[in-house]
Amino acid sequence: MLSFSQKKGLKPIKSVLQTDSIDPDLRTALWNALGIYYWDRFAKEFISSHITEASEEARAKCKYLWMWHFMLPMDTMPYEWIGVYKKIRGHFFSCSWNEVYDFIQFVAVNFKLAYPSTHVNDNFICVCNGILKKELSAYRIVGDDIVQITSDEEIAEIEGALALKKVGPVQEHINTSLKLLSNRKDPDYRNSIKESISAVESLSRLISQKPKASLEDALKTIESKLKIHPALKKAFDSLYGYTSDAEGIRHALLEEANLDFEDAKFMLVACSAFINYLVLKAEKAGIKINLG
Repeated sequence: MLSFSQKKGLKPIKSVLQTDSIDPDLRTALWNALGIYYWDRFAKEFISSHITEASEEARAKCKYLWMWHFMLPMDTMPYEWIGVYKKIRGHFFSCSWNEVYDFIQFVAVNFKLAYPSTHVNDNFICVCNGILKKELSAYRIVGDDIVQITSDEEIAEIEGALALKKVGPVQEHINTSLKLLSNRKDPDYRNSIKESISAVESLSRLISQKPKASLEDALKTIESKLKIHPALKKAFDSLYGYTSDAEGIRHALLEEANLDFEDAKFMLVACSAFINYLVLKAEKAGIKINLG
């Protein structure tokens, strides 16, 4: 849920989508995943009184972490697991947000062979990606990389639409869409999509000065007033086809049970970009948007 500061534009959307930061919930969840898939196993194997293949593998992984991630002399690594664990934990909860991702990537890439027969590493990556998605991180683990799936350009489009304070209904719909999308406890992707579309409809009706027009009719009027490139007009027509009352978002798509974060984020970004474009074109054409 967006806070007062976020809705008023006093807190950047980047912090909502966790682009240049990691909040305590996300950091803790990632740490817990490390514990479940690695630290608990390492602890049991270190404590083992017998030198086994598993215990040697656990020590080898810790040595590798000590030497190549922390870049510390090997003779400073504690022999007992508790000492190693304290060092790892202290680093993880004090380092910067980007260093958390460095650490997760190092583990995901370099611990692949720790437990190959049980697919521990694959499961770890799968769980981490689930956490990143749930906590609205802008990143995912893909192969051997951590990649950004929410770009600065996408965020800029949303922020631009949110800044349209003189176009009240549009801003309200975008705010509501983002609020529904960013509710980490109970996200509502279906209604987030509806709000994104409603923002486009509201602006189209304001520019066309047809308060009851369908999106299709409003866009036809807008096309006659603004100089829109044919390729863009085609894209807008496609958007209408995707969102029309007859067979689009409000019926066929909204009946789908598998609407997800990616669907809602795409529509929020696409509609925000569409809105920003139309506002600029209207201003250049000298069209005053009448709020009624």
